[in-house]
Amino acid sequence: MSRTLEFYFDYGSPYSYLADTQVEGIAGRTGATLTRKPMLLGGVFKATGNSSPAEQPLKSKWSAFDMPMWARHYGVPFQRNPHFPVNTLALMRGAAAAELDGTFEIYHPAMFKAMWVDGRNLNDLKEVAAVLIQAGLDAAHIAKRIQDQDVKDRLKATTDEAVARGVFGAPTSFVGEMMFFGNDRLPFVEQALKGEQI
Repeated sequence: MSRTLEFYFDYGSPYSYLADTQVEGIAGRTGATLTRKPMLLGGVFKATGNSSPAEQPLKSKWSAFDMPMWARHYGVPFQRNPHFPVNTLALMRGAAAAELDGTFEIYHPAMFKAMWVDGRNLNDLKEVAAVLIQAGLDAAHIAKRIQDQDVKDRLKATTDEAVARGVFGAPTSFVGEMMFFGNDRLPFVEQALKGEQI
């Protein structure tokens, strides 16, 4: 029986980036369908009373060690973004627009790379435009699209859906109704997709 891996993320989450580097491989090994679901993490935090680890000094200090360790474990490039935290509303609306317009497969890796590999200042919309142009996308078109109601509605619907399903942070993965929070739960995600007992 084919299973689906649903992956909720926000570009402002470094652990979402780390997990995103692995989910395609997990889907491939298990024969699962991968569905990426861009959500607004700030909206999730507001709805659930949660907050960013960056706002908690001890957790932030620990993450400075933990995140590069995971990147080395996965063998992927990573650097903490010097402009963090970043307001990701425009970026996540851009993801929703890219889904609707059929450009998500180009937009998605470009945003994660700009944020967590290249350390670009994605608080600056001119910098975002430069990233999009470099990826071969129409930055002016995307800038207009993120103001369109269908794009706003799509991002809000996915964010509301995540909260309704119990999501409180990113990344969060689902296999059926089983929810797995965090990059470090990916081995269990793979087991679930294989139909193994967890």
